[in-house]
Amino acid sequence: MQYKIKASGAINNIINLPASKSISNRALILNALSLSPFNIANLSDCDDTNVMVEAFKSGNSLIDVKAAGTSMRFLTAFLAITPGEWVITGTERMKERPIHLLVDALISLGARIQYLGKVGFPPLKIKGTSLNGGEIFLSGDVSSQFISALLMIAPTMSKGLTIHLEGDIISIPYIKLTLGMMAQYGVRTHWDGRTIKIHPEEYKATHYTVESDWSAASYWYEIAALYDDSHIELKGLFRDSMQGDSKVAELFLDLGVATEYTENGVVLTKTGKKTKKLFHNFVNEPDLAQTFAVTCCMMGIPFMFTGLQTLKIKETDRIEALKNELKKLGYLLYDSENSILEWNGEKCEPDPDPVIKTYEDHRMAMAFAPAAIKLDHINIAEPKVVTKSYPRFWDDLKSVGFIIEE
Repeated sequence: MQYKIKASGAINNIINLPASKSISNRALILNALSLSPFNIANLSDCDDTNVMVEAFKSGNSLIDVKAAGTSMRFLTAFLAITPGEWVITGTERMKERPIHLLVDALISLGARIQYLGKVGFPPLKIKGTSLNGGEIFLSGDVSSQFISALLMIAPTMSKGLTIHLEGDIISIPYIKLTLGMMAQYGVRTHWDGRTIKIHPEEYKATHYTVESDWSAASYWYEIAALYDDSHIELKGLFRDSMQGDSKVAELFLDLGVATEYTENGVVLTKTGKKTKKLFHNFVNEPDLAQTFAVTCCMMGIPFMFTGLQTLKIKETDRIEALKNELKKLGYLLYDSENSILEWNGEKCEPDPDPVIKTYEDHRMAMAFAPAAIKLDHINIAEPKVVTKSYPRFWDDLKSVGFIIEE
């Protein structure tokens, strides 16, 4: 299945963004750990969150998280302290995504986990038990989801947990998001330099409302940047967000999009200014890299992006995926050191009618769709992949005048 997407004229519209997947998935774990009787308000309606909701509701000992990496990591830690015997699995791609660093850490803390297939990868068999806790050492450049998974269950451990992070620490905003939400559920945390310390403590149930998703907002910033004239209002975003991807507002200033904060969200307008070349270290906002790579190419702005080391273990190898698909549109990108992606302005002959492959990756579909503004049209393969984080994405594009044909 594929969509053929054409853009319309200028945009002047209001968009109700989806709730944050990152916040929703953490809130579900913290709600469960606090034994909360309250429902979470404005919970995300995406695949990644729905598989966690289903896991909590079903009571089934076999849990299939499908393609939801966050859910795999968070639930692995949660099930390790939950009485019972559990099997957690996912798609074929999920079975290729390494989880041994999290599993090794949990086992060192007293967890009982076995690999049911290839060592180091899902599926896992978990026998829930109380964990001792103590001290562990983790490389700071592992996925922040591994660290967050451990942090959220830390207060339940008899000795608490001290994590010493070694080397470069990446995705710091996601760790801060986790700690900030733990504080909202009544748990004190201490982060000093490279050491995070959490004492044994009980979570407190609370009424929780999830804010809108800044990652989803990035595609509307891209749309605003690519149109010559646009005025877009995005509901439910806040200046003081704990989401690391709120950095998108600052970064898009270099691509000619200004952000005005209102009582209900933000308004995006054009400034008429743009940088000659964009340099940025995405170590704290890796999920924005695809948006900026496509936007810069479409605007003819060369770039050098660093800090992309986690992109190779996402839903797909996002560095290779960007190189492959942008080449179809006539742009030659180069990567180095497993963490740098660069476009120096070099072009090649584009495919006559390119079909953008999405690699089971929602962000590939959403980052490339706005390219239709600068092209006659663009074809997106397996477009339903957006349900992973933004189920209404195509409907929202139609609402502002994009023409989408199956």
